[in-house]
Amino acid sequence: MKEKFESNSTLIFFVVIIGLVALGILLSELQSILVPFVVASFLFILFSPVNSFLTEKKIPLWIVIVFNIIIITFISFGVIRFVVDSVLRLSEDLPNYFSKLNSIVRETAIGLGITDPYFKYFSIQKILTKLDYKALAGGVFNSAFSLVGNILFLLLFFIFIVSGHKSILAAIRRRYYGDDSTPLVNQPSDFVSAKREKPAELQLAKTLKTITEQIQKYIISKISINLLAGIFVGFFLFIFKIDFPIMWGLLTFFLNFIPSIGSAIALVLPTLMAIIQFESLSYTLLIAGGMGFIQTAFFNLLEPQLIGRRLNLNPIAILLSVLIWGYVWGILGMLLAVPLTAIIKIIISNSKNQNLRFIADLMSQD
Repeated sequence: MKEKFESNSTLIFFVVIIGLVALGILLSELQSILVPFVVASFLFILFSPVNSFLTEKKIPLWIVIVFNIIIITFISFGVIRFVVDSVLRLSEDLPNYFSKLNSIVRETAIGLGITDPYFKYFSIQKILTKLDYKALAGGVFNSAFSLVGNILFLLLFFIFIVSGHKSILAAIRRRYYGDDSTPLVNQPSDFVSAKREKPAELQLAKTLKTITEQIQKYIISKISINLLAGIFVGFFLFIFKIDFPIMWGLLTFFLNFIPSIGSAIALVLPTLMAIIQFESLSYTLLIAGGMGFIQTAFFNLLEPQLIGRRLNLNPIAILLSVLIWGYVWGILGMLLAVPLTAIIKIIISNSKNQNLRFIADLMSQD
């Protein structure tokens, strides 16, 4: 009997592993469809308090949807426009930056006693002439076209989610709890008291409410922390006269949605700008130290207090989720890793299966 139990456990283990691998492959193959759908779902959760308020005021649903789309479109294309303008301004100063970079590499090579002609007569312009500009331009065009298409796809998903989420929830209730499963929300008190309680339905409502509240808190807290960090970084670089401080602040805001990895990239790029602009190691170390202090204060001290405890996620679980979702969906997977992991943890923590509960405990910070 014991051998049969161990054999069944081993078989179940390998079946689960194979199922997870197959699921990962499926998610990767359907990335172009699933990523906009997931982002649209998060936007729906973010807008749900405002939308609920507007619908309670008897504002038609189509007006609410148009209002949401205007906000999303305005923010998206506003950010894109700012990034494009910053890149164009940066391109105007590229010859100056190239000459300084050539000088830095050549002087460093001489100081280290390197006689290799490649470093002794280093020229970034010669390296760039070897690039295939047609292929590069084609890649940029395809990326821009794909970005616009993804935004339109996201808006389409968002419209359907906002207009159809109530019908989906009602269908789930009818499927699992019967046709008499009328929601308890916004019902008179005598109706609620007379209605036979259904623990499973109440558990479903509690789970959905927890997921919505947790994701809302995460998105709002993360945006607030990243925005403050971006403002501090931009102001710090402005004081020390680093070129394009607003662009580096915006880069800090966006990259730090990717835990750990994003912070490192957001620190390295302005540091490179500092050493190219001023050609001073001590000044560059000062800039790097100041930015490192700001990022440590916001993302290693403040963020765990505001977000880590609210989501109750173990730092190891966060790191693994970033790596796994990044492998499945790339950069966008890294951006979505934390909220997706939080949703998975909430769902499995409500399961009666001991193995799933054990996994949820491993993912918890407490």
